[in-house]
Amino acid sequence: MYLAANGRPDAPPRPQGARRRVPAAVLALGAVSLVTDISSEMVTAVLPLYLVLGLGLTPLQFGFLDGMFHGATALVRLLGGRLADRRGHHKRVAGAGYLLSALSRLGLLLAGGATGAIAAALAADRLGKGIRTAPRDALISLSGPPESLGRSFGVHRAMDTTGALLGPLAAFAVLGATADAYDAVFAVSFCTGLLGVLLLVVYVPAAPGPAAGPTSAPPARTRPPRRSVLRDPVFRRVLCASALLGATTIGDAFLYLLLLRGLDLPPALFTLLPLGAAAVYLLLAVPVGRLADRTADRTGRRTAFLLGHCALLGAYALLLAPVSPPTVVGVLALLGLFYAATDGVLMALAAPALPEAGRAGGLAVLQTGQALARLLGAAGFGAAWTLWGQRPALWAAALALAGALAAASRILPAVPPTAPTAPTAAPEAP
Repeated sequence: MYLAANGRPDAPPRPQGARRRVPAAVLALGAVSLVTDISSEMVTAVLPLYLVLGLGLTPLQFGFLDGMFHGATALVRLLGGRLADRRGHHKRVAGAGYLLSALSRLGLLLAGGATGAIAAALAADRLGKGIRTAPRDALISLSGPPESLGRSFGVHRAMDTTGALLGPLAAFAVLGATADAYDAVFAVSFCTGLLGVLLLVVYVPAAPGPAAGPTSAPPARTRPPRRSVLRDPVFRRVLCASALLGATTIGDAFLYLLLLRGLDLPPALFTLLPLGAAAVYLLLAVPVGRLADRTADRTGRRTAFLLGHCALLGAYALLLAPVSPPTVVGVLALLGLFYAATDGVLMALAAPALPEAGRAGGLAVLQTGQALARLLGAAGFGAAWTLWGQRPALWAAALALAGALAAASRILPAVPPTAPTAPTAAPEAP
């Protein structure tokens, strides 16, 4: 008896490459993120070094500032998600965020060293990122089939990380060519940011293709009821677990500072440490995303998410031992694995539990909860370091993360989440 390609008789033919190709919209959004991250990282690569070693801020002060940069604009993500869901204007809202971030580089160029103007420009950059993140991730989740979300987010995050790798190198090259002229860095960053906006306008479709294939019904036009996302028990469990784990994440900059002090490295090498973690993230984002997709039917991608935090716990453990060159390699490798197994995987884990009409708003709630939790984690670790010293503070962080992992393994849903069925009109008679 003749068997079809998928091993079942009389099975409908599967479109060639339907499950293997990354949607064009995801690749376009990845290119936008790549260019935008080059622009952003050109400016932000030296901020921790400047604040702690240049201005002499205490670890407590730096902990609050580091958390504020990532968490102070968290509520703006809710606004961005809400606006994107109101009429399905995901591309417009994301484009506004990208444009605001690009204009913030122009603000740095025109600030002239004024502290208030520099702070306002950095705030505009964070606002732009907060506005665009949820609509962008919603576009990714709506552009391909649910069973390949891990791969789609992995490809996007890999391209995004490529920009994070190239940004500091571009800044270093510009400074070397212009004799440390920071205005030149700001000017190049501004032009690069505008290029990212142009790529979004030209190549990203305004309405993504249906996520469930050619047989999917078009999304309902009715506005979802308020707080419907938080009423969903599966999404609430994902939100609580991610917030709990986020509160025990001390922040990358602290890990880099611990490595810098443990080996007594020259301050100039500080800006190169993030490149090691970013390189590992770049290499592993797509393979880990594909692996998460393969286990999605059994574990709902929860295993990859939890193992990513186990890698972060391993990085904490390495820093508790005497720091050596192999320790630096190990910490950076584990940190890169942590992001590869958690950043895009969390979005792929939560997206199927959200209705298409409220996808951006739901992801914004998730991202906001995680950002606020990480704000608390960074500030708490900074306070513990200031009061107790770096080693006791690191022990406390490791024990807290181990406890959060045990709790999250019980909180996360054991079966893959599925989107609630939206009310639809009765089907037409054939």
